[in-house]
Amino acid sequence: MVLAAALSALGQTPDLLFVSNELSHDVSVINTATNKVIATIPVGGRARGIHRSADGKRVYVAVSDDKPQLEGSADAIAALDVATNKLVTTYRIGSDPEQFAVTPDGSRLYASNEDGGTATAIDLRTGKQVATLVVGIEPEGVAVSPDGRWVYVTSETSNSVSIIDARANKVVANLLVDLRPRAAAFTPDGSRAFVTAEVGGTVTVIDTKKRDIITTIPIDRGEGKPVGVVVSPNGKRLYVASGRTGTLSVIDAVSYKVLASVPVGKRPWGVAISRDGRYVYTANGLSNDVSVLDTTTNRVVARISVGQRPWGVAR
Repeated sequence: MVLAAALSALGQTPDLLFVSNELSHDVSVINTATNKVIATIPVGGRARGIHRSADGKRVYVAVSDDKPQLEGSADAIAALDVATNKLVTTYRIGSDPEQFAVTPDGSRLYASNEDGGTATAIDLRTGKQVATLVVGIEPEGVAVSPDGRWVYVTSETSNSVSIIDARANKVVANLLVDLRPRAAAFTPDGSRAFVTAEVGGTVTVIDTKKRDIITTIPIDRGEGKPVGVVVSPNGKRLYVASGRTGTLSVIDAVSYKVLASVPVGKRPWGVAISRDGRYVYTANGLSNDVSVLDTTTNRVVARISVGQRPWGVAR
């Protein structure tokens, strides 16, 4: 019996972290109480985007083969059962899936299709596609607002963010941002969204009600190549992973000032934060590990070896 199931049988729920490993084609499961890998789950392809359902029972992973622009047998969103650490089903969303997001109620999944210039909505209860929406050129990052109403899709080549009304499944607006937007994250109250721009070296701050840009924050003087972004549970801090400089930027989410730039590992992309906001985790693709940052001191307190070329991280 795996550790998660054993502890569940005893009435205990371990706080788990899930890391997608692109090169080793698997997912590492970490017990954050011990910062140890307790399981490795094969997924049969390049594992990249990764998210956990709101109820914690499933982990979804974007899996693909090594042939972009051609849909192969490995191209899918894989669903993993947390209790058994097994792959239970897959969802087809086109060729080379990379990024996606799950609605807070767990009913739908929105995925970007970089090859097709679209975003696909899937009903997770039936497994059926419910909408295919034209967004920008080479769509990448996907984020859903905390109330589940809005879906933001970043597009690398058109340097834009498409805003989808999740009730109507319709694109209602497009915003121009900095060069090569990669990921997006909302504040807990949904009033702000933050979009990283890898080539631009910045984070764009968006007023979600007005659908307008408030400001742009340079990361590592514009040299950081920021990708992953996460907001603290209290909405006060923003954490941005920068691949080129190997750093995690700590930003005041109200004043938009950079408070610290912390070295974490080689090519950090994915980033996640604990439920209490105490720790931030980065997936370091070229050092094959996960860094653990203590947010009270802004210092790395642990490094956890995982699979080959870790890409994303979810808790």
